[in-house]
Amino acid sequence: MTVLVAGATGFVGRHLVPELLADGNAVTALVRDASSYDPPDGVSVVEGDLNDRDSLDGIFDGIDAAYYLVHSMGEDGDFMQQDRNAARNFVDAARGTNVSRVVYLSGLGGERATLSDHLKSRREVEHILANGDYDLTVLRAAIIIGDDSVSFRIVQQLAERLPLMITPQWVRTECQPIAIDDVVAYLVGVLDSSDAAGETFEIGGPDVLTYGEMVLTTGEILDKKATMVPVPVLTPKLSAYWVDLVTDVPKDVAHPLILGLKTRTVVEDDRIRSIVPVELTPFEEAVRQAVS
Repeated sequence: MTVLVAGATGFVGRHLVPELLADGNAVTALVRDASSYDPPDGVSVVEGDLNDRDSLDGIFDGIDAAYYLVHSMGEDGDFMQQDRNAARNFVDAARGTNVSRVVYLSGLGGERATLSDHLKSRREVEHILANGDYDLTVLRAAIIIGDDSVSFRIVQQLAERLPLMITPQWVRTECQPIAIDDVVAYLVGVLDSSDAAGETFEIGGPDVLTYGEMVLTTGEILDKKATMVPVPVLTPKLSAYWVDLVTDVPKDVAHPLILGLKTRTVVEDDRIRSIVPVELTPFEEAVRQAVS
């Protein structure tokens, strides 16, 4: 199968592309600037900007399926509007082509009314992509544990740098993190599954923890002991500025993520386990792999 990966240069895309190749697929990476991308051997590269519809002409020529792994956090301007435009341009460019499957990695979360702008944007992109002339498979994940995951970097740097943390109430929110290898296994596994076509699935690791437990456990693995004192007056918005002082994650990325931490992100529907069997990585093992 010939597969286009939009977002090949991102955290998940860099892990996914080699596994797609290993699974026998021909892979084409969609990038904005081919000169800045060093693809694995055997990967074709096409240039295109999802926020520039004209630049996407012809990118789906010869493509059977595509992965949509992009978001606009960290870009200049309104990231929700850019997410919206990019998804619409992708759908429009795919019309009239032979693309039969699209796989989108979205965000795990509750009802729309309780979602942050970051998660609302992920849901909106799901709806836009569903309008295409192909079968859409959506995988919703919470924090992905990996050495170059921005969300895990926040957890790791809090654990490394703060022996005493005056923390917001969101440290008690439950989350079901998942290792990057397991995310990739699901992404690859749904591609050839007819049972996954047109479906939305929730994916998570084997452990449900609070955000506070994630930070403290990561600290123990790093041999950094920490104490947390949750206080009700420290709102998610205020804690986003607090995270600015402690971590090196750009605020345009960190703030939308932090504002989403009030939302419980736990798998409620595990149908994917019977469709794509994956031996899930325990949280502590995933952290050890990430920090090594």
